[in-house]
Amino acid sequence: VNISLRALCRPNPAKLPDIYRSLGTDFDEKVLPSIVNEVLKSVVAQYNASELIMQRELVSRMIRQRLVERANDFNILLDDVAITHLSFSPEYEKAVEQKQVAKQQAERARYTVLKAQEEKK
Repeated sequence: VNISLRALCRPNPAKLPDIYRSLGTDFDEKVLPSIVNEVLKSVVAQYNASELIMQRELVSRMIRQRLVERANDFNILLDDVAITHLSFSPEYEKAVEQKQVAKQQAERARYTVLKAQEEKK
């Protein structure tokens, strides 16, 4: 799974001295990549590929909720979090397409059999 995420953040104004003392001015570059990877892996692991596509909004909300909690541990406020890109390997996409084609062919065959049975009556 290839997933891209946009996160808009800012430091908690009440905690600026603490943030700069412990993390410096590039607090977001020090903290966000690791917590984003951590949260993405834990949330995405709960879904199979088709669920990720079908329930993208739910997945996005779960990611946002967990990221807000984790960022808060570092006194960082997240204003917005959104999945900007979600894709799968070409091999996986081809397998999904083949499965869909096979399903359609099975439906077509079933319909043909039903039609033939109706004509015999």
